[in-house]
Amino acid sequence: MCILLIGGDKLGNITQKLIQNGFNDIEHITGRKKDAKNFKLAGNIDLVMVLVDFVGHQLTKIVKEESRRSNVKVVYSKRSWIHMEKKIQECAKELGCQPKTII
Repeated sequence: MCILLIGGDKLGNITQKLIQNGFNDIEHITGRKKDAKNFKLAGNIDLVMVLVDFVGHQLTKIVKEESRRSNVKVVYSKRSWIHMEKKIQECAKELGCQPKTII
């Protein structure tokens, strides 16, 4: 599965935890540069996760519109692994796959 994370300068150990939970392709946009607001979702994206602590309202609106246009699930989360994992588990049920649970 492929996930696009939007927000946060560095992901740290989040990348490893996403891999352990079944995401083999992880893309990241910090959201700080102006050109981030002109992005288009790639066709291979299964899930978009917006880290709400690190993005502005305008970028969030753009992401929501683009994901709706591309028919890709978008979720909003804090940059806390516990919160992110909960959102991933909820989305996995909707997407029809069950990522591994890593504590």
